[in-house]
Amino acid sequence: MFITLKNYCDDLITHFDEISKERKTLLEKISQYIAKKSSGKESVNLVYICTHNSRRSHFGQIWAKVASVYNKIPHIHTYSGGTEATAFNSNAINALIRVGFKIKPVSFDENPIYHVSYDDKESPVECFSKVYDHPKNPQKDFAAIMTCSDAEENCPFIPGVDLRISTTYDDPKAFDHTKLQDAKYDERCRQIALETFYVFSRV
Repeated sequence: MFITLKNYCDDLITHFDEISKERKTLLEKISQYIAKKSSGKESVNLVYICTHNSRRSHFGQIWAKVASVYNKIPHIHTYSGGTEATAFNSNAINALIRVGFKIKPVSFDENPIYHVSYDDKESPVECFSKVYDHPKNPQKDFAAIMTCSDAEENCPFIPGVDLRISTTYDDPKAFDHTKLQDAKYDERCRQIALETFYVFSRV
């Protein structure tokens, strides 16, 4: 793992006390799902969902993959989607770069595909904006992790899920083009990373 990112992760796991007891109880439902699948040596498919699949859901997808590698939990496959497709937001990308990821576009249309690398020896995470039932995502046997309240309200039914759980986060988009923009994206990136690492620490 890239050293800057490894140091960031090492620090994260010393701050689980920042997560409330109520929130931990919710997050542990995801841990239990992963543990049950893993105990049977099944693939674990985690799909992080928010409205535009541009910010929070990508944070979830990426951090879940990194947390699984950090904790040496195999057979974890992470995805993201939205209720509509837009593009992976540049402010979210920059927040990930600041903590140590290497990110490069591999297509250059209105909705580029990005390769998000966390280790030179591991395959990058492929990220682009898509609807949650896009063919790239699993169609059955997966956990749907809802990262925003709007998606939670507008997806009353997601076919094929084993588990649907709402772990919503405030949208850093509210601070776009303000002096707080970078700080708020960093804050949300860290919050999702912290909670995701807690999930995998409990498997």
